[in-house]
Amino acid sequence: MNIENHTHTYKSGFISIIGRPNVGKSTFLNRVIGQKIAIMSDKPQTTRNKVQGVLTQNDAQMIFIDTPGIHKPKHKLGDFMMKVAINTLKEVDLILFMVNVEEGIGRGDEFIIEKLKTVKTPVFLVLNKIDQVHPDELLPLIEKYKERFDFQEIVPISALQGNNVETLLTQIKEILPEGPQYYPADQVTDHPERFIISELIREKALHLTREEVPHSIAVVIDSIKKMEESETIHVMATIVVERDSQKGIVIGKQGKMLKEIGQRARQDIEHLLGSKVFLELWVKVQKDWRNKLSQLRDYGFREDEY
Repeated sequence: MNIENHTHTYKSGFISIIGRPNVGKSTFLNRVIGQKIAIMSDKPQTTRNKVQGVLTQNDAQMIFIDTPGIHKPKHKLGDFMMKVAINTLKEVDLILFMVNVEEGIGRGDEFIIEKLKTVKTPVFLVLNKIDQVHPDELLPLIEKYKERFDFQEIVPISALQGNNVETLLTQIKEILPEGPQYYPADQVTDHPERFIISELIREKALHLTREEVPHSIAVVIDSIKKMEESETIHVMATIVVERDSQKGIVIGKQGKMLKEIGQRARQDIEHLLGSKVFLELWVKVQKDWRNKLSQLRDYGFREDEY
């Protein structure tokens, strides 16, 4: 590799982590991002991919996203979620298929492997919890997996102890394409909450006004502060709409709608942060903001960063 070239290229991409429940996906993310950031795992899935963590380095940005779980569908909705999951896998730059080495290959793993055969995205096999088994047990397991699928890389790690995690990150970086820095360096690393809180408020506002206000709502988090002398967190946010008529709808008669949005969002935010929240919402009209910001918003940028 041309070293001079390497120092100037910036790599970035989207990485999906899949695997049976309890293989250690959250532990891995928390280890990589350096804080408890995998907080979306217990939320019901929506089709929009959940950004679970962003690792920004001086020469790369790795965006880890969550996919709706891949498992045998039991009903129509499950079938639909399955399709969403497979489509997501086709759109990312890399798939990490994480398995728990203590458990051997299970039917769930076999099912996931069958689905992986339908996508062209490169797949790393990540064998987690190696601290729990004797090294001699690893080789036969690796052989079994190799027989079933042509993995781009096979990396044994311990997400809990941190063994080999840096090696995995280096290998991820090597395979990512050159690309832009999609998120500001501190956005999801230092403040995963900011992005998720804005999405929670936006979700409530859209849900409650969906008949009258199409997707022309953005939410800007103005500040998140811990209040003095108490454990309460004070969140100030602005809901941005395109027209005055939409502002009226979002505020509602005697402010009823805005109050309802606030109450529902506050409950979710409290659940997310694990502490009491005082949420202050404002509504602002910014004509045609979508035309100026739509591409940026697709990448998760918010208006306050520009």
